[in-house]
Amino acid sequence: MQHKGTRKLETERLILRQFRIEDAETMYRNWASDDEVTRYLTWPTHDSPELTKTLVMDWLNHYSESDYYNWAIELKETKEVIGNISVVRIQEELSSTDIGYCMGKAWWGNGIMPEALRAVIGYLFNKVQVNRIAAAHDVHNPKSGRVMEKADMKLEGILRASGRNNQGICDMVWHSILKQEYER
Repeated sequence: MQHKGTRKLETERLILRQFRIEDAETMYRNWASDDEVTRYLTWPTHDSPELTKTLVMDWLNHYSESDYYNWAIELKETKEVIGNISVVRIQEELSSTDIGYCMGKAWWGNGIMPEALRAVIGYLFNKVQVNRIAAAHDVHNPKSGRVMEKADMKLEGILRASGRNNQGICDMVWHSILKQEYER
């Protein structure tokens, strides 16, 4: 792998970029404070804008690391940050990464997250030289799986009682895409 860090990516409707401290307020308002958004996530709903600001400040401190990948999802049309997508795990020995994402519910169902995921997949395969990209979702959150399918990720299977999120221990549905599949 040839780590490049979080670089700006652009799609038809989106700019994927590093977070800025001023994004904390929008993040809190658009998704971090929403119980419905965080229902199947591994981190709790934020109960204050200060908590979100502290988290964003922590993220900012990691952007100097070449193996840190965490993008703010910004709508080109409004310049508003509506979610994030990041590499949550790297396995160097396998040239493999796992991706996680979340977005404000006001933008669900508009094809935005698959668009962002495709951009990140392309970047990781073409620039970072990853061989495998995977993502998982709680079995009770099939809409997240649809995002993965729309980004051409293949269903691998269900690992029973293999994850923990805000609902407790859960069965996880895994999808992945290999570089050779992406290049076809």
